[in-house]
Amino acid sequence: MSYRLGVDVGGTFTDLLVIDEATGRTFRDKVPSTPHDPSQAVIAGARQLCDKAGITPGELSLFLHGTTVATNAVLEHKIARVGLIVTEGYRHILQIARSLVPGGLAAWIVWPKPTPMAPLEATIEAPERIGADGVVVRALDEATLRLNLKRLAEEKVEAITVCLINSYRNDVHERRIAEICAEELPGLPVSLSVDILPEMQEYERALTTVANSAVRPTVSRYVGNLETELANWGTSAKLSLLRSDGGLMTAAKSRTAPVNLLMSGPAGGVAGAVWIAKNSGHANVLTLDMGGTSTDVALIEDFLPRLRRETSVGHLTVRASSLDVKTVGAGGGSIATVPELTKALRVGPQSAGAVPGPAAYGRGGELPTVTDANVVLGYLPENLLGGSFKLDREASTRAVQTIADALGLSLMEAAAGIIAIVNETMYGALRLVSVAQGYDPRDFALMAFGGAGPLHGNAMGVLMGSWPVIIPPSPGVLCAYGDATTRLRVDAQRSFNKLVTQTDDAEVGAVIDEIIAQVGAELAAEGVAREDQELRVEIDIRYAGQAFEVPLYSPPGSTVASLAERFDAEHKRLFTFNLSVPQELVNIRVVALGKAANVAAERIPTGDGNPAAARVRDHDMWMDGRSQAGAIYDRSKLRAGDIVPGPAIVTEMDSTTLVLAGHVARVDDFGNLLITPA
Repeated sequence: MSYRLGVDVGGTFTDLLVIDEATGRTFRDKVPSTPHDPSQAVIAGARQLCDKAGITPGELSLFLHGTTVATNAVLEHKIARVGLIVTEGYRHILQIARSLVPGGLAAWIVWPKPTPMAPLEATIEAPERIGADGVVVRALDEATLRLNLKRLAEEKVEAITVCLINSYRNDVHERRIAEICAEELPGLPVSLSVDILPEMQEYERALTTVANSAVRPTVSRYVGNLETELANWGTSAKLSLLRSDGGLMTAAKSRTAPVNLLMSGPAGGVAGAVWIAKNSGHANVLTLDMGGTSTDVALIEDFLPRLRRETSVGHLTVRASSLDVKTVGAGGGSIATVPELTKALRVGPQSAGAVPGPAAYGRGGELPTVTDANVVLGYLPENLLGGSFKLDREASTRAVQTIADALGLSLMEAAAGIIAIVNETMYGALRLVSVAQGYDPRDFALMAFGGAGPLHGNAMGVLMGSWPVIIPPSPGVLCAYGDATTRLRVDAQRSFNKLVTQTDDAEVGAVIDEIIAQVGAELAAEGVAREDQELRVEIDIRYAGQAFEVPLYSPPGSTVASLAERFDAEHKRLFTFNLSVPQELVNIRVVALGKAANVAAERIPTGDGNPAAARVRDHDMWMDGRSQAGAIYDRSKLRAGDIVPGPAIVTEMDSTTLVLAGHVARVDDFGNLLITPA
C-alpha cells in the first residue's frame, strides 16, 4: 500500500494527515508545535500518527510539508548576512528603493524605513554593463571583481546575491560572477537574479534575490534536518514543500529558491479548501482559516484561488507569486486586554501561542484569550482532541473575569464581547479579499476551518451574508490536507515589454513555446511525464505609461486582441475605468503543474435526516444575551442528509463547530457540514 503524509506547522499546533492513495481513507492527528525547533513536532507527530494508524515508514511514498520557517526568519529578523554584487554605479540600489511609503500622509514623517537585508558595507560593484537590448556594452573586469570580493570575505557574509543591470536580457556576466565567487569564496551559497526573477525592474529583482539569500541558509538547514530525520526513521518518502502559490517544490529546489516559501503556511489551507470546494460543488468560496495565533482569509473563484505577483511578510514585499491571502492577528490564543488609557476592550494581535497557551490549557497561562471566552460561553466542551486534551473551565472563568471587572460587565457579557470583537477583526479581513476586490460576498459560500474556524464560521456567515457556511471534515487539519493533495509546480517568466500594436500572435506564441519547453523539461526531470503535465500561461498587462501590471490567465487559443479585451474588462472591474491608450504586454509566464493526486474523497453512509444517533447530551450555551438550551453531537456518528438544528455543538478530534440559534447544519455526501439560516 502507498500513503502520502501532509504536515502543516502552525503557531500553536502542528497538523498531520495521512491519506491512503488507493482508497482516500485518512488518518489525522494534532500535536503541540515546538517553536524553538519546528522539525521536532513534525517528526514526532509523523511517528505518532503512523504508529496509531499502523503504517510502517516504508509505506510512505510522499512527505508533503507546509512550513513557516522562511516566514518566521523574516519576521524575527533571524536572517543570514547577505553580500550583494551589483553593476558598477548601482551600489545604493537597496537604499534608494522606491518612493512608496505605506500609510497616510503622516507616514512620510513617522514611518521607519526598514534596514536593507544586504547592508551597504557588504555591497560591492562589478565593473560591467549589459545594454537594454542584451548586448555587452562593457566586458566584465574579472581582476577588479576578485579584489572587490575580498571585502565580502572581511564582512563575513553568509550568502551572496548577484543582480546586474539588464541581466534578464543576457545572463552571461551573472553566470561568470557565480563561478568566480565559487573560486574566491567557496562554500557560500550564491543566488542569481536571473534564476530567481528574470524580469525588468532591477530594484524588485534585487530585493527578491537578496531575500532569497537571506533565508537560504536557515531553510537549507531545516530541510536538511528533516531529510536526515526521515532517513533515520527508515522512510524513503520523497520530501516536497508547499510554495506560496499553492504548488509543491522539491526539497532540492527549496534549498536554492526558498523565497517561494514565504507564504507556504497559509497556502496549505487554501489548497485544501479548493479540494473540498470541488467535492461539495461550490465554485466560489471565501476561506476562513483560524488557528491559535492568527487567521488567514482568501477568495476562490471558479475553483481557482486568486494569485498575487507579490508576497508580503512584515515590511518585506518581494516579487514572487503567492496566493492572495490576508492575515490578521486573531486566533484562539489571541489575548484580550483593557488598556488603562482607553478602557476599551481589545483582542489581539498578541497571542498566548502554544506555550503557555490560553488559561484553559492548564499550562500556566493566566491571560484571557478567545479560547477562554468560548469555554466560558459554553461553546467549547471540556474535552478536546478526542478526549486526550482536557480544558480547565475554572481557569478560563478566572481569566475572563478580569476583563469583566475592568469593564464593569457580567462574566458572560465580557466573554461575548471578546468573541464579537475578534469576529469583527476577521470580518474586516474578509472584506479586503472580497468587497475591496470588487466581489460581492453574498455570491460566495464561506468555508471555515483551522482549529478555531468552525467555532466562528456561522457568525462570520451572518456578518458577510455568505451561505452556506461549509465546515469540512477534519477542519483542524485541512491545511495538512491541502499539503497532501496539491501538485508539483514549476514556473518561469520572461520580460516582453511590447505594446499590442507592436507585436502579433506569432511573436507572443514563440516566446510562450520557448518557456513551455523550459518548464516542461524541469518538471520532467522531477519524474513527471510530459503527458501528465498541465500548462498554464499567464501574462502581465498594463496600459502604456502605467507603473503596475494586472496578471491575466491566457487560455489556449488566446490572441493578442482577446487578451487586450479581457484586460480592459478586468481593469474596469478593479478600478471602475479604462484608458484610451494601447495595452502593453509586460511579462509572459508559464506554470507547469504535475499530475494530480490520485486521492478520492470518502463518501459517508446516508442517514434518515435525524441526527439523534449522534447526539451526545443536552448542553446550555450563552447566546443572543441569554442562556439557551442546545445539544452536543459527535460528528463521527452523523450521516449524510442529517440535519442538526441550532443552537448546537458538533465535536470531533481536531475541532469544534458551533451552530447558532436560528440556523441548521446539513450533512452532505462527503461529510461536510453546510450551515444555513433555518
